[in-house]
Amino acid sequence: MQFKVISAITYVQLIAKGTGGDIPQHLNRAYASGRKVNWRKLKGVAIVEYINGEQWEVELHWFEAHGIGRRDEKDKRKLRKLS
Repeated sequence: MQFKVISAITYVQLIAKGTGGDIPQHLNRAYASGRKVNWRKLKGVAIVEYINGEQWEVELHWFEAHGIGRRDEKDKRKLRKLS
């Protein structure tokens, strides 16, 4: 289900970083024009609004690189319903 982040992301934690493995290679091809970029996988808590209008506080996971920004956001866990 698609969503829109409507608050600041808090409680940000680093999960993994580096250039090795399959996922960073995929991210480099998709977002970095083939350049080798140091990607970081992060998680945090934010309020999101889904297409159906519901607002939830969720745990988000995403990838991030310097100069590229946040990519491939996923809502991993719904923490509480707000509306």
